[in-house]
Parts: sequence; structure tokens; C-alpha cells
Amino acid sequence: MSAESVVYYLNRVPESDPNDQTEWLVTALGQYTGAELRELLYVAEEPGFFELMRGLFALPDESRAALQHFLETGHPPAMKAGIDPKGRLTIEHVTDEQRVKLLPGIAN
Repeated sequence: MSAESVVYYLNRVPESDPNDQTEWLVTALGQYTGAELRELLYVAEEPGFFELMRGLFALPDESRAALQHFLETGHPPAMKAGIDPKGRLTIEHVTDEQRVKLLPGIAN
């Protein structure tokens, strides 16, 4: 089952059997391991998770790929994000020196 069909059926129940949602869901989830499903459930409990995911997938392919590459090649705890005065999102890698300034109690 493709991601496209999963999204389609989340928004529209197949007309051939509207009461068969459980079987569809089990089939859709069957492509994941138990560990992956537990991780998804755990992460999905974070506040704002679904809004963040909707925003991420609403990005144009090129922008989403650039952001994904940045996050994959960096160390997320060593990143700093902010909104500049013009309303632009800025994300940067934090150096060890900057990290010490951000977390002085932990660094000492």
C-alpha cells in the first residue's frame, strides 16, 4: 500500500465496504515492525507533532529535501533554531563554544 493510498483512505473510506476500516488499518500498518510502530506512537505523543508533520509535508519537495538533508547530516541537539525579525526561520549548527553559553549549568 503506497503512502498516497494511505492518505487517500484516511480522508475517504472506500465505498465498497465502509465498515472494513479495521482490516484496512491493519494492512497499512503491517508494513512496519513492532518497534517502528511503538516509536511512532511514542513520538506522536509529543505536543505539536501532527502540526509539525503536516507543515513538513506541505513544503515543496526541494525545500523539504534540503531541510531533511540538514537534519540528517547534523546532530539535532547541537542545532539552534529561531525566527529572525523578517519572520524567516533560521537553523544553524551550534559550536561547542555556543553550546556552553546556551547550557552553562550543564557544561560546568
